[in-house]
Amino acid sequence: MKQGLVTRLNQLAFRLDELDRLLAQEQVASDLDNYRRLVRERAEIQPVVDLFRAYRQSEQDYASAQDMVRDPELRSFAEDEMRTARDRLAHLDGELQRALLPRDPNDERNIFLEVRAGTGGDESALFAGDLFRMYARFAERNGWRAEVVSQSPSELGGFKEIIAKVIGDGAYSRLKFESGGHRVQRVPATETQGRIHTSACTVAVLPEADDVSDVVINPADIRIDTFRASGAGGQHINKTDSAVRITHLPTGIVVECQDDRSQHKNKAQALSVLAARIRDRQVRESAARTAAERKSLIGSGDRSERIRTYNFPQGRVTDHRINLTLYKIGQIMEGDLGELVAALAAEHQAEQLAALAEEQ
Repeated sequence: MKQGLVTRLNQLAFRLDELDRLLAQEQVASDLDNYRRLVRERAEIQPVVDLFRAYRQSEQDYASAQDMVRDPELRSFAEDEMRTARDRLAHLDGELQRALLPRDPNDERNIFLEVRAGTGGDESALFAGDLFRMYARFAERNGWRAEVVSQSPSELGGFKEIIAKVIGDGAYSRLKFESGGHRVQRVPATETQGRIHTSACTVAVLPEADDVSDVVINPADIRIDTFRASGAGGQHINKTDSAVRITHLPTGIVVECQDDRSQHKNKAQALSVLAARIRDRQVRESAARTAAERKSLIGSGDRSERIRTYNFPQGRVTDHRINLTLYKIGQIMEGDLGELVAALAAEHQAEQLAALAEEQ
């Protein structure tokens, strides 16, 4: 194991002992916020320190076996012990490196999922509807709940834009690599000559912002307009001004919400989406300023970046960031995204490990 890792692990072991001493003090419980913070920090450090202690024990086992190998009567046993300890050291070394990778603080958050039609007219709107259905099915498979916040239906079906809140543990961690351009190649239902068309949609996955600590929205910086919501195709027409449009003047971000008949609920949902978009912009601007020379293989999540192609005639889905092609488009469109999500997460972890190795 490299010395840089050993130093960091020794620091964590020292910090764990320090936390144990602090938590053993009677007065620590008088400040509940501080107590919870210490307990949470200890819970994060404990598994890493346990792995490190197991690694140290395996080092001792290997050293003991080396001493025994000098005895002819114990040589065979000692060589077996050395092999076992060496294999365990290699395994624990990999586990420790993964445990030390920086955690994304947003991973356990709920998300706002935004799907917008792009180039391709009506076919793009239909594909946006298919993508949203795919993500909704994936949410169902994971026991999450998807609540539509705002939608702009297309006349022929699908959506010009649809925004939903996905509520569930780890929603952001599993869907955060979906942001970007999604391209479809297929024969549209409106095509009479059987020609394949190419259309595109954009997807944005935004972690839900913490209203208190993440984003402060100055009331003077927003303009709130109300208007009458109306459904498409002769559906219910609201007779009151329940729909809400919020404009964030400093950034020009505009959010509309008209899915609920309550103006109060629409305003609350719109403010949540606005906070998520502002926070997303802040994070992206910060990342752009501090970006490393090495660009993540998973990509920047730029909305304009083409990340995936869905080719229906060939039955394939290709993720261009990791050069992965799966010939199971039917299952994927039904929400079977597990293999894609796992591959993207694995590639991201490999990139992090490579960056960690360069730092040592």
